[in-house]
Amino acid sequence: MAIRQKDLRTETRPTRVVAAPRVKKRGLFQPMPRGVANGRVLLLITTLLVTFGTIAVASASEGQSTANGGSAWSIMIHDLVYLGFGIFALYLASRVRLDRLVRAAPVLIIFGLGLLVAVRAIGVTSNGGKRWLNLHVIYLQPSELFKLFTVLFIAWLVQYHHDELGHWRQLAVWTLPVTLGCALIVIEPDIGTSSVVAVIAVAMLCVGGLSRKMLGRVALLGVVVFGAYVAYKPYSAGRLLSFLHPNTHLLGGGYQLLQSRIGLGAGGVGGLGLGHSREKWGLLPNPHTDFIFTIVGEELGLIGTLLVIALFVAFLFAAVRIAQQCTNSVYRLVAVGITTWIAVEALINIASVVGWWAVTGIPLPFFSYGGTALITELAAVGLLYNIAHDSSHSGDVTIREHRITNFRETIERKSAPRPAARSRSMNDPRRTR
Repeated sequence: MAIRQKDLRTETRPTRVVAAPRVKKRGLFQPMPRGVANGRVLLLITTLLVTFGTIAVASASEGQSTANGGSAWSIMIHDLVYLGFGIFALYLASRVRLDRLVRAAPVLIIFGLGLLVAVRAIGVTSNGGKRWLNLHVIYLQPSELFKLFTVLFIAWLVQYHHDELGHWRQLAVWTLPVTLGCALIVIEPDIGTSSVVAVIAVAMLCVGGLSRKMLGRVALLGVVVFGAYVAYKPYSAGRLLSFLHPNTHLLGGGYQLLQSRIGLGAGGVGGLGLGHSREKWGLLPNPHTDFIFTIVGEELGLIGTLLVIALFVAFLFAAVRIAQQCTNSVYRLVAVGITTWIAVEALINIASVVGWWAVTGIPLPFFSYGGTALITELAAVGLLYNIAHDSSHSGDVTIREHRITNFRETIERKSAPRPAARSRSMNDPRRTR
């Protein structure tokens, strides 16, 4: 049967598939991510930690609040205000675009160094340490912010300069901002926080592929620096090492540890009851900050302390799970840095309270009273939640051995002008056909 011309005109033709234009993501923030089980578990554990910590602060600070002449709940009210700021920081961190945040890390680390310098110039002194800036809304502690800035900066460093970190000279140059920050924190003085910053950086570089030889040199440098600190400030070093023989310094560095052990022993298995601590009424210094774990043990006993440890172990497993399932190597480094930060601080604080480590003033994350610390820790949890929902991929950013001579040759080759022989004129006979 013949086909009419009209049928040919009306016959449907296959449509050409045109690729949709790639939409460029704009702005610093993205919609709130939802749906990943690892993220929900992390938020649940963090909620339990923060709730338990707020209750502990309310009980442990009762004696100090009364001694300050205010209400018995005045410190707890301030802690709730800081918690509100922290929840807002968690919300922002969970929505921020991670690629832009990592790219901004050099600016953030310089900003952190500026804050640490401002502490030396106009900082507020309390309990023998100059560590805070009075912003009239809150007392800002830049050393706590510097932990988060260090995590982001090391991730940026490994992403963009992983080929240059295999040589010790280049490693020293690129990590100079972190070194300067640690030095400024030490002279506050706060050797505990500076050591945490150093551990965070070394752990991230180790996961990033730093060789054993380089790690050995870094460890040797740390021993030399600690030896120089001991020689320069023997009194401070003596206080750090007083936990080895606490009974010989009962009126000095060993007093806090003695009272801490008395409180933990008095709690027994079931505790004296919530709010019935005796140590918080002037016997134990800083019961709501450095030694809040002691008050938990005194009031809730062994059961309460084991519950706190179990929550931190659960947080550790949840954070490690997020790092393992992350498909972006750079963001995985961020997760490793945050996990190291929270785990190391919890381990050191609990160990120092029971007498297994030196009392260095490191707070118990999510528990110890401290505005900047709580806000920064919750912001770090927000980043972990963000990473748990990320599905991007990255190339190989493993740190490699790269000689400094090759590095110089590469720079010279990139900056050298192109030879004139490559440019051919229009009269070149080789251009004519």
